[in-house]
Formats: sequence, structure tokens, C-alpha cells
Amino acid sequence: MQPDPLATVAVDGAQIVCRAIGKGPPLLVLNGFAATSADWDPSFIDRLASSNELILVNNRGIGGSTDDGQAFDIARLADDTAHVIENLGVERVSVLGWSMGGFIAQALALNYADHIDKLVLLSTDCGGIEADLASPDVWSKLIDTSGTPNEQARRLLFLLFPTDVAKSVYRLFGDIVATARAHLSPELLNRQAAAMDAWHRNGVASRLREIRVPVLIASGTEDIVIPPLNALKLVNTIPGAWLAQFPRGGHAFMTQYPRALADLINSFLGVDHSVLRSL
Repeated sequence: MQPDPLATVAVDGAQIVCRAIGKGPPLLVLNGFAATSADWDPSFIDRLASSNELILVNNRGIGGSTDDGQAFDIARLADDTAHVIENLGVERVSVLGWSMGGFIAQALALNYADHIDKLVLLSTDCGGIEADLASPDVWSKLIDTSGTPNEQARRLLFLLFPTDVAKSVYRLFGDIVATARAHLSPELLNRQAAAMDAWHRNGVASRLREIRVPVLIASGTEDIVIPPLNALKLVNTIPGAWLAQFPRGGHAFMTQYPRALADLINSFLGVDHSVLRSL
């Protein structure tokens, strides 16, 4: 079924807003902490949409999606995403998850395996004691909602990118990021942060070998939010996973490498992995 360009899907205690762009096989796209579907680098998204029909999902309580104000965990966000997939009326979809969206994508692949065709994990970790965590200083800055929107934007961008890149991005897009931050609910972000904390207490490391779909893992080598060692841990545990690391890439390295990363993802999604397994 062709989804509406903008659709709302009812789930338990929430209404999930998603939008569809592009043509091709369906690729469901999951955001990171405090992010909405409007926050992706446009050139990255446009290039992905040249080969795929993107379903960009806003997690409960953010980006127009509503929720009941109750605490949630990553498994609940994965349940929400599964309802979105079921609402599309398609048998299987590929899923791309960045950062916290990568947590959701892993839970989705484990708990709703029949829905998933391929998995793309960007700047993410498996959670639990196996995960290599950011420093306490970085983590506290990431979840800090104090200060003016411009102060929040500057603090965020200097976490997402190496310093020289962050300066350039802030100069060009700082006001846009600040406007977006001004519309976010600190209470919702606190609940997202609590869900991530719970993920890092538990996680899915012990179950990663159960993932049987093709998986592409990619990260930036200068990521201080989710250190790149996590990508190595994922690729060493998930059977047959692919790994790509982008030099001097920060946590949001898709903005530094929009064309190269999108082309890599499109190529991965276009490969017949059953043929590779038979070689």
C-alpha cells in the first residue's frame, strides 16, 4: 500500500506521525535523541530517496507525534515502529536507525524479525555493560536543556561534530537548530534520556547473534557521543554484518558525508545478500 505523504498511526497511548518521500523499496528511518524527521541533512535524505521510498518516523511525543506523558523504554518505541510498519500494509521493510534510532532498530529486528528485510545502524551501540559509553561530561551536555535555544544549539553541535566542523555548521545553521530546540519539550527529552539510560543498563548484546537479516554498521571515527568502538563490537557480534567507518566523522557524520554515506547505503540495500551467502 502506498502510504500518504504525511500520515498518523494510532498506537498504544500515542499518535505517531510519519512522512513518505521518494520511490523504490520501503526504507523506514528512525531518529536519534531529541531529533525529528525534519532534522536530517536534506542532501543525505534526498539521495536516499532517489533509490528508496523513505518512511520518516517521529517517535512518540516529538515532531508532531503525541503521547500520554508516561515513561517509555526502547522496547516501547520499537513496538510503536512495528505498528507503523503494519499500517503500511507491506510484508517487510528495511530500517535505518541513527543513535537512539539505532537502539530502536536493534530492538525491532529482534522482537519483530518478520517485519525486517535489512538493517542499517548509524552511530549506535548495543547497550548494557558491553557498550562503550560517552564520558559523563559529554552525556550531561547532551541531555542538558538549560540555557537559551542558541546556547543549546551551540552545545549540541559541538557534541555532534569535531570542533572545526562544528564551528562551520553553527555559523551556517545555528539559528535553524536553535529554532528547532525552542520547540522541544524538556519533559519529553527527559523521558527519552531515561529510556537511553535504561538501554545502557540492559541492552541487547546477549541477543545480537539472533539477528539474521543483512546489517550495515557505519560510524564516524571522531564520535564522542557513541564512541566508534561500539561499531566494532556490533560487527564482531552480528553474523555477517558489514562495517564502514568515516574518517574524522562525528556523531552526525551523515552531514559530513551525505553523498558517500547515502551511496553506500543504497548499494547495500540493492545487494542480493542471499547470493553472497551462497558464494
